[in-house]
Amino acid sequence: MVRFALKCLAVGLSLGLSPLIAASPSWAEVDVDLALVLAVDISYSMDTDEQALQREGFAEAFRSPLVHEAIRDGLTGRIAVTYVEWAGTNDQQVIVPWTILDNPEGLLAFSEKIASTPLRRAQRTSISSAIDFSVKLFALSGVNAARQVIDISGDGPNNQGRAVTDARDEANAKGIIINGLPLMMRQPGYLDIPNLDAYYKDCVIGGPGSFMIPVKEREQFPQAIKTKILLEVANITPPQPVKLERIQDAQRPSCMAGELQWRERWNN
Repeated sequence: MVRFALKCLAVGLSLGLSPLIAASPSWAEVDVDLALVLAVDISYSMDTDEQALQREGFAEAFRSPLVHEAIRDGLTGRIAVTYVEWAGTNDQQVIVPWTILDNPEGLLAFSEKIASTPLRRAQRTSISSAIDFSVKLFALSGVNAARQVIDISGDGPNNQGRAVTDARDEANAKGIIINGLPLMMRQPGYLDIPNLDAYYKDCVIGGPGSFMIPVKEREQFPQAIKTKILLEVANITPPQPVKLERIQDAQRPSCMAGELQWRERWNN
């Protein structure tokens, strides 16, 4: 039933749509179906309304009965999740540490921790550092996971730190999958790039079954996040937008687009 609901959601949703590392958990190492890092952009390009909407979207996803059922339908019936916020090279913080989710009460408590943490914003955008930070967190999870996934959400390209493709490729080589939630709710402006969804597809996501769900309207945001979490828990890859393949090479953003923007800014 959950898989049917997931497929319906996937079809119904328009796909054109100082560092702190958590201490090692106290529970004994256990088997889980999924270890998931939710890595959320809090750079200044995100206004406070968008941040609040993003935060509530993740909290609401873990309140969803469909998510609860998808977890129960897994081989072990449990997953481990941590919620991380990131911006520049040296700004990643664990907001909710690794938590095993295997019952409705735990899921509701996890969502409340996400929703109740005060919002903050920070400078620059280093997707590569967010990936590197997330990779390190898996060693601290205290679980044996059948799958390890990093879920990156953000509204701009990497513009600080090492190349995002290097971070992605090293994570993939460790068996870690990276999925994306590119936020495209505004017209590209200062230090933004057009076709951010193509950038995420070409430069950010990777690994077997990796996918991304672009969000182009505010009204799509909560449903997009819930659908993405459902698909990750159930290990289902949705069809990707065909139009991405039709974007001409000249219109596809370079994987160094953000770095080039900053270089031009300081040279002018």
